[in-house]
Amino acid sequence: MDHSSVLKSYQFYSKFYIFGLNPGRSVAVKQMELKDGHRVLEIGIGTGMSLSHYPEDVEITGIDLTPEMLEQAHQRVDNLGLNNVQLHLMDAQKLDFPDHSFDKSIAMFVASVMPDPVAMIKEMKRVTRHGGHIYILNHFSQKGSFMSLIEKGLSPFAHQLGFEPLFYLDEFLDKTGMKEAQDIPIQPFGYWRLLCFKNK
Repeated sequence: MDHSSVLKSYQFYSKFYIFGLNPGRSVAVKQMELKDGHRVLEIGIGTGMSLSHYPEDVEITGIDLTPEMLEQAHQRVDNLGLNNVQLHLMDAQKLDFPDHSFDKSIAMFVASVMPDPVAMIKEMKRVTRHGGHIYILNHFSQKGSFMSLIEKGLSPFAHQLGFEPLFYLDEFLDKTGMKEAQDIPIQPFGYWRLLCFKNK
């Protein structure tokens, strides 16, 4: 993956982005157990489909790399009448926030889109306070599964798809230093998984 292929793909997807229909978004926000005043960073907020799931008494900062996606997110903020949301055009691999700026950070359906997911996690750890939590919601390939055979066949087309279909969970955990993360399957089928990691 590279920036140009991601931008091209999601400029196109912005017209009919449907990942918000996945039940994982509401499950993920519930798992975050947000309290009054919590500061939350959402990586790859896209068109803002997660915004209606957050409590109104938390501060939400959303970033995305695609201007077309953020335009729709701004419109959604206006339509919902939200005053607890800030949106920024920004690269998740190089966040423009000071260390320990957020209580919790989350990336939904983004890890397999990143040219360098390890850099994204490193930045999320940096901007999340010690003792805070990092959440990753994504599809993860299981070695030896029938689905992984399909993903392997699609993998050569990752640049056209805008994400990496073959995205192994064990390799992701090993490379990002998140082996201690709680792994929560998202129904149906558990194809999508929510990882919860306490930042140290």
